[in-house]
Amino acid sequence: MAVRKDPPRTEDRRGGSYSAKDIQVLEGLEAVRRRPGMYIGTTDLRGLHHLVREVIDNSIDEAMNGTCDRIDVWIARNNDVTVADNGRGIPVGPHPTQKDPKGKPMDALQVVMTILHAGGKFGGAGYKVSGGLHGVGVSVVNALASSTIVEVHRDGKIYTQSYERGRPTSAVRTITKPQLPLPPVVPWREPTKISGTVTRFSPDPDMFPVIEWDAGIVTQWLRETAYLNKGLWLTLHDERNGAEENYYFDGGVISFVRHLNRSHVNLHPKPIYVERTFDNGTVIEVALQYNDSFAEKVYTFANNINTIDGGAHLTGFRTALTRTINAYARKSNLLKEADPNLTSDDMREGLTAVISVKVREPQFEGQTKTRLGNAEIAGQVATAVNDALGAYLDENPPDARRIVEKCLNAFRAREAARKARDVFRKGALDGFSLPGKLADCSERDPEKCELFIVEGPSAGGSAKGGRDRRTQAILPLKGKILNVEKARADKMLGNEEIKALITAFGTGIGDYFDIKKLRYGRTILLCDADVDGSHIRTLLLTLLYRHFKPLIEEGRVYIGQPPLYRLQLGKDVRWAYSDNERDRAIKELKSAAKTKRDDRKKSAGDKAAADGDKASARQRRRAAEEAEDQADAAVTNTDEGTDDGKGGREPAIARYKGLGEMNAEQLWDTTLNPATRTLRRITLEDAEQADLVFDELMGSEVEGRKKWIMANADKAALDI
Repeated sequence: MAVRKDPPRTEDRRGGSYSAKDIQVLEGLEAVRRRPGMYIGTTDLRGLHHLVREVIDNSIDEAMNGTCDRIDVWIARNNDVTVADNGRGIPVGPHPTQKDPKGKPMDALQVVMTILHAGGKFGGAGYKVSGGLHGVGVSVVNALASSTIVEVHRDGKIYTQSYERGRPTSAVRTITKPQLPLPPVVPWREPTKISGTVTRFSPDPDMFPVIEWDAGIVTQWLRETAYLNKGLWLTLHDERNGAEENYYFDGGVISFVRHLNRSHVNLHPKPIYVERTFDNGTVIEVALQYNDSFAEKVYTFANNINTIDGGAHLTGFRTALTRTINAYARKSNLLKEADPNLTSDDMREGLTAVISVKVREPQFEGQTKTRLGNAEIAGQVATAVNDALGAYLDENPPDARRIVEKCLNAFRAREAARKARDVFRKGALDGFSLPGKLADCSERDPEKCELFIVEGPSAGGSAKGGRDRRTQAILPLKGKILNVEKARADKMLGNEEIKALITAFGTGIGDYFDIKKLRYGRTILLCDADVDGSHIRTLLLTLLYRHFKPLIEEGRVYIGQPPLYRLQLGKDVRWAYSDNERDRAIKELKSAAKTKRDDRKKSAGDKAAADGDKASARQRRRAAEEAEDQADAAVTNTDEGTDDGKGGREPAIARYKGLGEMNAEQLWDTTLNPATRTLRRITLEDAEQADLVFDELMGSEVEGRKKWIMANADKAALDI
């Protein structure tokens, strides 16, 4: 007798099952829609902007291979995005291996748009250099868009295909008249044979809860790309407000360094430029310049991708910089025989550099591509920089001397700062003493603790009285802290307010920084809503950005946003954080008060009607009037609103300019209570932009700050 055996099944502890039928296979781009975070990181505004970057990167790949000199981006009023280039156009025609559902050869255009890891960037002859190594870019955009249209101008014809949520809604076909625009010809160039690719997509609201493009993010990408690809023209057309931005830089990375240094006094007039092409096709471009600041700004790129975590190219650059400057300092007797060599840290003070490499087979760490892993690039960059920098120093002795003196001064300051840190660290180890003005919390788990840095003793007193003593610590600061953008490390470590902050954090600073010793999971800045408060907040952010950057990188720094207004009508109280919220709250309070009056009048009228057979019409009318008066009195009184002249009431409005104007209970309700407060997390989404703003606002170059103020005067909230 045969016994039929069922496939083995495994029961889990919750009574469910797990067998072969539970294994799912997601076809096509369905995996992208099911798990978008695997491909674009998040579905918030950062992930949304990742879509347009992926499409732009495809066009930039054409530019890096010398087959495209213009890229245009349009943002429509309905938030559709169009990206167009005048490159070769995506190939069309039957693909040799891919088949459609009917078993027929799939068109190459459809392959690129609907299949992950499809493209001409995996060792074929399509691209010598490419940033889109993983080949998921444009197909992921297609999957996460509610609709996409692609038009390809190639071989004198126009090909097009449409898609909805990654699925083709038409076959690849030719059309006689394009629906989408190609980029205009660069003004001073001769028109060439018409070719290129135009992609328009609509982000899917089912995937993205908020669809609102930040033109500043896109323009930053375009500007950065124009610097890295000299001769490439990029334009953003923002149809929402009619703005148009054009980017074109003949100087390439030299122009980039000049742009980064525009807020500083430079030690030598022209950036030092390095360019070398190696036999294996690797292209090295470096521009560097020293200025009078104490901060380092070094940006690294591989195939136009911003490698924010550095990698082999950064290692090679620093090795060559240290070796070459030390060699020159010895040769010119600026370093004596008994003096120790300058270190890489000594070379960084006041250094601005852009390192760009173009590599045929880049090895990035992960899909985010934040670090370059090609080991051979370190030696190539070191060779190129060593030769070019050595020649420059030999040929320009005055500039060379200023650079070496800058490094020597950094060495002396580093030694003084090290001694100050050692004293500071020794004191902490001998007897750990928190600042006396710090009101610490009792919770010992750092992840549950919050440190509120507040402005002045008045606000500090209210905050200490209103806080949750178990999880919330308060550190009041006295006045404005030192501007660390203009101060050396030794002077910074001598500042009492900064010392209090370092001790409160518990992480140490510089070589001793250890985020594992952080005492508070969140740091929240609480400053007044006036000009002085904004200045103090900027000084604190400068300190955190320059010396506690990991706190920002891990998303541990927040700005507390106390309300600007308190509105009261009767017993109803509202808080408003902006003028728009204030106006909305006024309408809501008046509407609520009117509803209460109407309800009470109706109730009084109903009661009078019920008593109609017991009272005369005059008595009923008098009773209704008395009830109406009582209703008005119940809703408002003279202390909690004013007469609007129309029989209604206006809310009483209080404007708060300082945290000290709130009592402890109000501060808890609006700013400290995790259930009701409003916080804004500080991120480093755009590190370069943050760096530039800090330079312009806090640096030594006054002219650049004046220009920034004039350019942004219309956005100022003047406290007058």
